[in-house]
Amino acid sequence: MYQVSLIASFFAGMVALFAPCCISYLLPAYLGNIFKEKQKILLMTFVYSVGIFVVLFPVLLGAKILSNLFFELHDQTYYIGGTIMMGVAVLSLLGLKLPMPHFGVSTTKGQPDILSTFTLGIFSGITSACCAPVVLGVIMLSSFSPTMLSAVGVGVAYVLGMVAPLYLASLLIDKRQLFEKPLLKKKLGEMHLGKYTFPIFVSNVVAFFIFATTAILMVTLTSLGLLGMPSSLTLISSVAMSITGWTGGSVFLDIIFVLVLLYIIFVILKEIRGQKKKEE
Repeated sequence: MYQVSLIASFFAGMVALFAPCCISYLLPAYLGNIFKEKQKILLMTFVYSVGIFVVLFPVLLGAKILSNLFFELHDQTYYIGGTIMMGVAVLSLLGLKLPMPHFGVSTTKGQPDILSTFTLGIFSGITSACCAPVVLGVIMLSSFSPTMLSAVGVGVAYVLGMVAPLYLASLLIDKRQLFEKPLLKKKLGEMHLGKYTFPIFVSNVVAFFIFATTAILMVTLTSLGLLGMPSSLTLISSVAMSITGWTGGSVFLDIIFVLVLLYIIFVILKEIRGQKKKEE
């Protein structure tokens, strides 16, 4: 049985990320979130990608019921996702974070907003999965695998391909400390709501603008029937098949590829741990 290589699945995932139906929600949600979470960018990118993985992985394994549900609730998903993004826009402007269970662990004022980041990742996965090009491309690639284990490998490589550009962006931002610029920390004023006062910074306004603009566009374009790119499936398929042809389905190349990915993941986790120790 024909088997798509892990390398092909990885690059097909990258192509799927830049398909208009996928990137229209996923990229603005990511950009808005990193402006909101100026610190611990790598950690929040990891949380965001886990949210995407939670949704896409069952689809990658050919979950027919889940994929059909995404197809049927296409427009509703974008409406709900746009509403949630607008809510996060308001939270970002005010600098508020959603509450998380503490389990006896002390919290600090600068604690990252893990819950809203994970929620955005969930809806990024749903909004991409409910569009025909991504979900069909995913099921097609995993179905070519002769065993469940190889299907899991293809699925993981596909999702990693989707989030790889986000990790590259977060590493660049973190290494160059782009969000440590004085301009982003500049206080523009204060907003008073009842007895509460919220300081408004430049980074808050940028995050609000990205979230709010995307939310309005999503709801508007969905109502007009303009969100969805069925032609992208051909591109995802052709990229996967072309790369599989180049790699020749070599197990040796797949093993090297997995080792490289594991090393990159190790470096990212080491950076996150290093940041945590530095803060402590």
